[in-house]
Amino acid sequence: MSETPIRCAVLGFGLAGKVFHCPFISAVPGLELTAIVQRTGDAAAKAYPSARILRSADEALADPTIDLVVVATPSETHFDLAAQALQAGKHVVVDKPLTSSSKSARALVSLSKVHKRILAPFHNRRWDGDFLTLRKLLHEGTLGRVVEIVSRFDRYRPLQRPNTWKEVASPATGFLYDLGPHLVDQALALYGPPARITAAIHHDRDRTDIDDAFDLVLDYDMPEARALRYSCHATMLAADPSARFLVNGTHGTFRKFGVDPQEPALVADPALRPPSLNSAEPWFPEPESAWGTVTVCRDLAQPGYLIRSTYPTIPGDYRQFYANVRDAILGKASLAVSAEDGYRTLRILDLARESHHQRQTLPVTWD
Repeated sequence: MSETPIRCAVLGFGLAGKVFHCPFISAVPGLELTAIVQRTGDAAAKAYPSARILRSADEALADPTIDLVVVATPSETHFDLAAQALQAGKHVVVDKPLTSSSKSARALVSLSKVHKRILAPFHNRRWDGDFLTLRKLLHEGTLGRVVEIVSRFDRYRPLQRPNTWKEVASPATGFLYDLGPHLVDQALALYGPPARITAAIHHDRDRTDIDDAFDLVLDYDMPEARALRYSCHATMLAADPSARFLVNGTHGTFRKFGVDPQEPALVADPALRPPSLNSAEPWFPEPESAWGTVTVCRDLAQPGYLIRSTYPTIPGDYRQFYANVRDAILGKASLAVSAEDGYRTLRILDLARESHHQRQTLPVTWD
């Protein structure tokens, strides 16, 4: 570990900066939360008194002591701020979505290569406990040959929220571009690019200026002429949410309810801080009552004889995202979530919009 910490500036202290970035940067040895850009107010100063509070992104970009800039501002600003940071010689983390389209994402990826700087999209849900658990289960092969994965992220927000940029229609807003990057990135992390995509994007609430639900089906052509259906769904009208993950295979089923507890805990208690990554103190292990279940058939000739058991959830840990970014900057590791991953995710989302408008299944191709 370098004796000199990597000095970080977080642009924005809304939900993203307050809940997802500042707490986890602060918990990773080797990173220093040097500055926070908050245009008005003193919430950042109260939460992080050791950090310098700046009133504009320009101040952070002009500071030669800042090594890493974290773009945690409204989505439509991501491209411009990330591009300016790269041109200023900074490494960059960008909250999802990386940009508002795959075309602009490709331009940003190229810019990072020209300036030889790290560009990391914040696809933190690769470190959700449920996803880590699913990955382990698939590696073990307990379910046999997997034929279907259903990934859902349900919320209940029947009324449009006032005074938030997330509910204002733009190319970078809407539920597809809010939660879609996480669900699609997880699919790509598990299986790579699909062969085809079929999408439907909805406006379900009585009043909504943005899309508030979506259904994506990613078709994978597997070896030996087999197929895998990976479905991604989200809605704002699920008062009783469906399973977060449902996986069907030739030997059984995995079902997991509930979302990773890290975000809800930090939203409920803004003063909560993850312990240092070097600490032995656990960081939000999930209670047994929330574990998923595995139902398997030991003898396929007797399909009525099933064994159901709980499957322990691997604790999620968003600190690991920033630990990897630190190591990538120091040249000790490759990025776990690369700029190319951000581009590919957005390409799938662009194709989803196209599939919806054309009302047909489209082949997955790259620009």
